[in-house]
Formats: sequence, structure tokens, C-alpha cells
Amino acid sequence: MGLFKSTISRIKQGLTRTASTFGGGLRTLLSGRSLDDDLIDELESRLIGADVGVEATSQIIDGLRADWKQGKITTGDEVVNYLKQRLKERWEDCDRSLAVASEAPTVILVVGVNGVGKTTSVAKIAHSLRQDGRSVLLAAADTFRAGAVAQLSIWSERLGVSIVKGAQGADPASVAFDAAEAAVARKVDVLLVDTAGRLHNQGDLMRQLVKIRDVIARKIPGAPHEVLLVLDATSGQNGLVQARSFEQAVDITGVFLSKLDGTARGGIVVAIRDHLSVPVKLVGVGERPEDVEPFDPDSFIDAIFG
Repeated sequence: MGLFKSTISRIKQGLTRTASTFGGGLRTLLSGRSLDDDLIDELESRLIGADVGVEATSQIIDGLRADWKQGKITTGDEVVNYLKQRLKERWEDCDRSLAVASEAPTVILVVGVNGVGKTTSVAKIAHSLRQDGRSVLLAAADTFRAGAVAQLSIWSERLGVSIVKGAQGADPASVAFDAAEAAVARKVDVLLVDTAGRLHNQGDLMRQLVKIRDVIARKIPGAPHEVLLVLDATSGQNGLVQARSFEQAVDITGVFLSKLDGTARGGIVVAIRDHLSVPVKLVGVGERPEDVEPFDPDSFIDAIFG
């Protein structure tokens, strides 16, 4: 689905905190200084502290140190462009758009732990789909958390999107099945399924998530066509542990990185790239329904450097 339009100004606005601390901090560190071992060591610490990850940081710093010793780069002012280029090179060209079923409805299953902003992320996706002229049905399959169904119901009213829901404590798989039936009967373009937050080590709840996926697949062959894991950008390396568990349980196909506007450590996107087999597809850069962007590595790296 090519419906998400990238707006560079909105990315920059949403990443103001990241740019101020990450990019601004690096510029302050490097400006007007000659490269030496101590400065490179300090740069290494800053990159790890920004959640870039040990693997990526080691590779970048090793390359920088080698180029410095060969006289290819000598000043701190040259390092910012060097870093931007090295970071951009870590992404290969690939299709980061949302999947589209050959026959409607397309089913998007949204998963993640508690507190990452799943329901708001679902609303953002629904808003963009509606703006693109697509019909959307929401499934409130988070029947465990008090108020979760009510929260999604409020979003459905605001966005003018229909919703299928069950009572609190109802079997979430049954809600997902009813929603799948309704999506087929109503011939909607996209079914968005919100699920309960669960910790990556909660075996029973992870099995419930697998059940939801399997129930949908039985009703709609090939579904879910997209399994989006919502990760809180402020969670740092712990988010990677969560992601691996979800990836093993339900074969996630992409990451929605939420709360990027609230973190000073946007380097987590680099660590995700190195440690997960799925791409970041969407990023949340604010609280409003329209505050969602497709993830574009080049514009993202430019934005976090300010």
C-alpha cells in the first residue's frame, strides 16, 4: 500500500528531540576538533548510548579509525557526514510498503507489549487508509485490558470507521473471527486487528496470539497479510528482545516504531536493522492520527542529525 506519504518537514519536527540530543550532541562533540583516539572513543560511547547498537557502532568506529590512521579523515567536522553516509549504507533497497491482498480484505494484525501505543498506532494506520479512500473495519481483539475496547471505539467514531468488538474478558480469537466474517460480508478493503499487549515471556498469551492469527487464516485464506509489531522507540535494546519473541511466535512482517518524538535515542532503528529480519515500515512522530510516516532511511538519518 503506497498510501503513506513521506513529509520531510514532519519527520524533522517529530524528531526534534532526537536531533537535538543525538545529532546536536555529536556536532558539539566534534566541531572544531582534530581527530584522535580519545575523540573516537568518546564518539563510540555516544553512539552506543544512542541505541545504535554494539555491532553497528563497532563497524562504524573501526572504519573511522582506519580512515583516520590513513589520513583520509582528520577533523571532527568531517565525521558528521562520514557518520551519515555509513549509517545510510546499512539499508538495502527493499519494499517497505504494507502488503495488499490479491483479493480484499487485506488483514493487518497489530501486536506488541503493553504501553507501546498499539491502539493509537492502529488509529494512525486507519486514518491514512481512510485518507487514501479505502474502507476499513477495526477489530477490538484486546479484550483483556480495561478500557481498551472503549479506547478503540472512541477512535472508530472520530475516524468514521466501523468496529467489531466483544465484551471485556471475551475470547479475543472469537472477536477476530467475527471481524473477519464481517470484513468479508461487508467487502471492506482492510481489516485492522488490535490485540492485547503481552510480554514476550508470557507463554499463554503468546499462544493466544497464535490462535488469533490462525482463526483469521481459516476464515480468510492468506491472512493476515501483514503482521506489524509496534515497538516503543524509547525502549532501547529491550525492544529487540521483545521483537525476537514476537517474530518467532507469529512471523511478524514489519515494525511500526512508535513514540519517536519522545526519544533522544533514535539510533534504535539501526539496531533493529542489524538484529531483525523484518523492516521498519512505519514510524510514529506525534500524537495525532496523521502523525505517521513511512520509514525512509535516508530522510530519517538526515532528520536525526538535524
